[in-house]
Amino acid sequence: MKRKIITIDEDKCNGCGLCIPNCPEGAIQMIDGKARLISDIFCDGLGACIGHCPDGAIQTEEREAEPYDESKVIPHIVRQGTNTLIAHLKHLNDHGEMRYLNQALDYLRKKNIPAPKYEAEGRRPGCPGAKQMSFSNKTAGASSPKSEPGKSEAMDSELTQWPVQLTLLNPGASYLNGADLVIAADCVPFAFPDFHGKFLKGRKLAIFCPKLDQNMDEYMEKLTEIFKTQSINSVRVVRMEVPCCGGVTMAVRQALEASGASIPFSEIVISIQGKIISPSNPG
Repeated sequence: MKRKIITIDEDKCNGCGLCIPNCPEGAIQMIDGKARLISDIFCDGLGACIGHCPDGAIQTEEREAEPYDESKVIPHIVRQGTNTLIAHLKHLNDHGEMRYLNQALDYLRKKNIPAPKYEAEGRRPGCPGAKQMSFSNKTAGASSPKSEPGKSEAMDSELTQWPVQLTLLNPGASYLNGADLVIAADCVPFAFPDFHGKFLKGRKLAIFCPKLDQNMDEYMEKLTEIFKTQSINSVRVVRMEVPCCGGVTMAVRQALEASGASIPFSEIVISIQGKIISPSNPG
């Protein structure tokens, strides 16, 4: 498969070894006085080692490589002690690699190893866009001031969590517990002008595109885990009328079935002109 993975410039590498302790996955070793990538399977391609190379010898590239395998990495991480385990879990969490994070946590559960706190406060996250956040929108639901003639009326955001893209969403996020969840196709908020007021208010959100996103299997696993482990009150799918968008409904229904959870489900279809097609009067 083609994916991001590190590459080491042998001419630039001075053999200092500073990258070694900053690759807890064990993908790099010193061989013949140079840092070497010893296994594609151990390299997640996220580049934790890059900033610790004084000569800029390590970069990431996209090439054909064996898939990263968390099941082979995590036993090696555990053997290195609690601090390394915390760094590894936080590394995955900060980069939004929730599939790998959940595999690691599942391994710890099966081995009866306590999972340490890995969302350390006061530390700069590796990817701010993937940081899990829950917040209260103080203006949500409040009356907007009357607009002047000829000017559009300002609308308040009903979003109370981040991130919203399913790729980055953490199935274990506390804000999902007891939530009414709306799962929307990417295009819906652009086509339907009152998405916040009509569909998002009072709900948590996940979005994805069944046609363009390449990780549908991961989405299925993630949705199944959410439905299985979180006390979701209801699930509402909001999708476009185009045939490929039916993949959103299919993925959610299959995940519900796989989870074994009994959760109220509803579906709303939006036309490309931004009108509600079905049901005619959604609650």
